[in-house]
Amino acid sequence: MVKKIAVVTLGCPKNQVDSEIMAGILRNNYLLVDDPADANVIVVNTCTFISDAKEESIDTILEMAEFKKNGNCRTLIAAGCLAQRYGDELLGEIPELDAILGTGDIESIEEIVSQTEGERYNYVTQGKTEFIYSDELTRVRSTPRHYAYIKIAEGCDNCCTYCVIPHVRGHFRSRSEDSILKEVNSMANEGVKEVLLIAQDTTRYGLDLYGELRLPSLIRQIASIEGIEWIRLMYCYPESFTDDLIRTISEEPKVCRYLDLPMQHADNKVLREMNRRGTVEEVESLIVKLRTAIPDITLRTTMITGFPGESEEEFSKMLEFIKRVKFDRLGAFAYSQEEGTPAAQRADQITEEVREHRRDILMSTQQEISFERQQRWIDRVINVIVDEKIPDGKWLARSHADAPEIDGHVYITSSKEIDIGDIVRVKIIQADSYDLMGEVVSESA
Repeated sequence: MVKKIAVVTLGCPKNQVDSEIMAGILRNNYLLVDDPADANVIVVNTCTFISDAKEESIDTILEMAEFKKNGNCRTLIAAGCLAQRYGDELLGEIPELDAILGTGDIESIEEIVSQTEGERYNYVTQGKTEFIYSDELTRVRSTPRHYAYIKIAEGCDNCCTYCVIPHVRGHFRSRSEDSILKEVNSMANEGVKEVLLIAQDTTRYGLDLYGELRLPSLIRQIASIEGIEWIRLMYCYPESFTDDLIRTISEEPKVCRYLDLPMQHADNKVLREMNRRGTVEEVESLIVKLRTAIPDITLRTTMITGFPGESEEEFSKMLEFIKRVKFDRLGAFAYSQEEGTPAAQRADQITEEVREHRRDILMSTQQEISFERQQRWIDRVINVIVDEKIPDGKWLARSHADAPEIDGHVYITSSKEIDIGDIVRVKIIQADSYDLMGEVVSESA
């Protein structure tokens, strides 16, 4: 009897790609199922970025453990970043767990499933975090048919003082252009129209492999692939942004006028203590260049509140910066004290109450800014890609300004049926802080 396997994914799109790779390996000899309640084997791909992510990962493992106690599940495996970081502890504290799979060993998932029969294993190969997938590993995509994440690099060398990613993911390492282009060609043949290029530090792509920043070259080659309509860039660190990259985004119509520029703070002293490269002034100069070269560009960033030692004055500088720059999108995290990081060892920790209060102030301020920025779309006709049909004769779509699962939606109405994945022309008639509302004016774009 063929075993049924469910892969449960937590965390970021980079983790999602890893789950799709594991599913692609497993489908050769096992039956993949969506509902863990139906599975004989459950793989939980975990996250450990901040404390909330760790708690969610542990809660999910415990939830899946109930299927082992009272359901069909016979084997429970924890994979991903939390498993890499706390493998022995997880096995020691959760008796229902049968195996731990580290980030450097995901190619071994089929072997691990076959061997985990009444035995408990920790498959975290110490010091091995250097796995990077190739186009030869077929993925089972969990995204809709019309868009896909393309991981162009793995790991990180930035070593921010608050972050554990280099420890659990290893050094920064780029995939070859050839491997990426083969995968994108394959995705286009499957009907993918939008590719989202992801990495821990996307703008650094190619530096380790080719000795130069190759993201502009990669974008231009992807843009030449028939069937790909939108190219979206995620996790673009400001300090590696080149004039060539700005020109490429400006000149290549397939590139979404959208950039995710993680800043984390807007005070130079705090940035130095975070071990972030670059200064506030350099980022602001980059933003001016981007908005000059690409007037309709949508800019997103992330900020951390309550980093150790952050004074009221330093927090105020961050608040004044976002009021001045006016990002279209902003996500804020209250600082998470991650063991094993330099920041966690500092004696000047900010209380959780203050961290969260500052985050709430930041997000409340940004909500007003986002509302103001969104109004510029009213009465304009824009292209949107259709993600889902919803009740009352409406569809959920996204514009160039909206990354899936992160940003808002464009709620659209149409006098005719629309297919999921279509790119259509829509006139915007209303906007709030997060979403747009519009009506289809042309069924093709």
